[in-house]
Amino acid sequence: MSVFFIAVIFIGWAFSLAFGNSAILYVAVGFSIVMNVVSFWYSDKIVLKLSGALPADEREYRELHNIVENLSITAGLPKPRVFVIHDPSPNAFATGRDKEHAVVAVTKGLLSILNRTELEGVLAHELSHIGNRDILLSTVVVVLVGFVTILSDMFIRATFWGGIGRDSDNNRAGLIMFLIGIALSILAPIAASLIHLAISRKREFLADASGALLTRYPEGLASALEKIEAHAVPMRRVSHATAHLFLSDPYKKHGSRQVSFLTRIFMSHPPTEERTRALRGI
Repeated sequence: MSVFFIAVIFIGWAFSLAFGNSAILYVAVGFSIVMNVVSFWYSDKIVLKLSGALPADEREYRELHNIVENLSITAGLPKPRVFVIHDPSPNAFATGRDKEHAVVAVTKGLLSILNRTELEGVLAHELSHIGNRDILLSTVVVVLVGFVTILSDMFIRATFWGGIGRDSDNNRAGLIMFLIGIALSILAPIAASLIHLAISRKREFLADASGALLTRYPEGLASALEKIEAHAVPMRRVSHATAHLFLSDPYKKHGSRQVSFLTRIFMSHPPTEERTRALRGI
């Protein structure tokens, strides 16, 4: 978050020189402070709203609540709030700023295709994200990456609508800073996305291992991942900012194969085959 604060100020400084307007720098400082606060205190609510998750009624989803409660006791964690997403695509995620304010959300599609053992494996994976303290980083990234993307988009739009000042047009230094600003506006969201994708892939492997230790039955999660892969359809409500939170790639379609090197770099999740092989000790 500190790096984000400094980076946004630097970008704002470059934009202010490019446009010849110092007010842009002050706006960037103000926005970076606001977004750091919002990303810490309200990011979980933003994620739930973006995904369309609703609280899971304890009477209707009694088995789901029982599994979450039993696994939470085993893991030594407070029981997180449980939400359901009314989407036929099988998936799940955990969010929140700490274990006392954690949330676990599953889709209707996931509940319809998994048996109890497989569902335990998936929920143990999500609780491991909470226990491993992944959820704060992953959730904050949603807001911060989204903000960098919005800031870059604003700069490009302002440029196309003639936002650059006269002094910058006639001054070589101003033109150089203008080009730097354009480069930053293009590279910033790409760099931010690469960072959060790389982080999520590593933490997915760790959560798989921690979840298997929690249930003492790695085959449950391995079987669940294979079923999710077989029934994969793109989710209805998802964005690139939240994709890394989910158990499986929410954009993936059944039968799709992501094997090229370039595609692998931009994947938000490790390939299912690698995860199941690791779980089974192959």
